[in-house]
Amino acid sequence: MLKVQQRKSIYLLLILQLSLLSSSIVMAIEDDPDALWESSFKTHFFGDREIETKKPLVELKAPKRAANPALVPITIKSKIGQQPERYVKTIYLIIDKNPKPLAGKFSFTQESGQADLSMRIRINEYSKVRVIAELNDGSLSMASRFVKASGGCAAPVGSDIDKAMARLGKIKLFPRGENAPGEPLFTQFMVSHPNITGLQMDQLTRMYAPEHYVTKVDVSFNGKPVMSAETDISISENPSIGFYFVPSESGELKVMVKDSKGLTFTKVRKISAEN
Repeated sequence: MLKVQQRKSIYLLLILQLSLLSSSIVMAIEDDPDALWESSFKTHFFGDREIETKKPLVELKAPKRAANPALVPITIKSKIGQQPERYVKTIYLIIDKNPKPLAGKFSFTQESGQADLSMRIRINEYSKVRVIAELNDGSLSMASRFVKASGGCAAPVGSDIDKAMARLGKIKLFPRGENAPGEPLFTQFMVSHPNITGLQMDQLTRMYAPEHYVTKVDVSFNGKPVMSAETDISISENPSIGFYFVPSESGELKVMVKDSKGLTFTKVRKISAEN
């Protein structure tokens, strides 16, 4: 009888120790904002490739605490120009603790002029936001920012869903500032789209709306690629992205947007190199 009680005591002690160990691991991940990155994401996305972090060639601007977790403004700035011999080829946007950490993959060409971006994102809980720039020589450089925000991916769509669907796919495309021949021109587009995450509950039906979000953006000028983006649910409702391109001649700037239901939307704007 004594031996049975001893075995039970040992068993309960082991369970307690495992429970404490599990809790300590969870707490360590919560206390260390880089834990998920170091333990999983870094290898998952980039293998054993070296990533420069001390003097990154990219800069990330984001608020320390977001006023609205579903509309967190960020700006990504490259510290080098898009020259033939050296330019930013791809920018990866990763939000460690979002349901789908890879928020976007943005590809650039020399026609971009400057590999800078601005947009609004969703953040689901306190998390590191990371920007990893891949240059044309394959080197990687990362900047990060810890942002205090929670609930962004589950927040209800800000506008009436029926009205939002009636405007679905309408695109605004407008340059900002004046053209200077051969110089990058900052341009912005916004597409009317609810970007439903699949985590938003209808308060009346208690049902979750199925995912419906922008997955692909292609920007071209006179048929030449400028910038493309593969995006996911972490981009905010009514995605708005600011980017650069070089209007070296007059022509047509075209934006094509695709979503998760296979719908495609297009906007073309004539650009004069003299203006």
